[in-house]
Amino acid sequence: MSTDTDARLAALEDRLRRLEDEREILHLITGYGPLVDAGASDEVAALWTEDGVYDVDEVYLGSQEDIRAMVLSSGHQGWITGGCAHFVGPARVTIDGDEAVAICHSLMVVNTEAGFVVRRATANHWQLRRTPEGWRATVRTSRVLDGRAESPALLEAGALGRRP
Repeated sequence: MSTDTDARLAALEDRLRRLEDEREILHLITGYGPLVDAGASDEVAALWTEDGVYDVDEVYLGSQEDIRAMVLSSGHQGWITGGCAHFVGPARVTIDGDEAVAICHSLMVVNTEAGFVVRRATANHWQLRRTPEGWRATVRTSRVLDGRAESPALLEAGALGRRP
């Protein structure tokens, strides 16, 4: 093969890997809502590395075990039995080798006597790493979009491919 052909093939392989990485990351992020609403605690926890962090306004979870316990908690189980949906919107992903950041919005919709209502709208900033098991979240920071400066700052950082 010629050098030009080798270079073109290498560039194509690089582009394909980037697309596959992005697809895997999007699959991970969008899987959170259905898994957490199903109460699939092991599967939810497996979205993170063993020491992964889920930092939400309401709670700080510093490990897979903490994340698993949150899904199994009476509070979360009450949301499930009462009727809820965690909708994670489309994510914008920036990949840098074996590290990535992504941002997206999420809505928690709950069933009430008056019908379904949005309980919270949230800015989500994900930090991810390629592991031997595939892409995993290392840190997910979520802040309610209630006018505080921190929430849009998370979105801006992620949109620019930066950590907060």
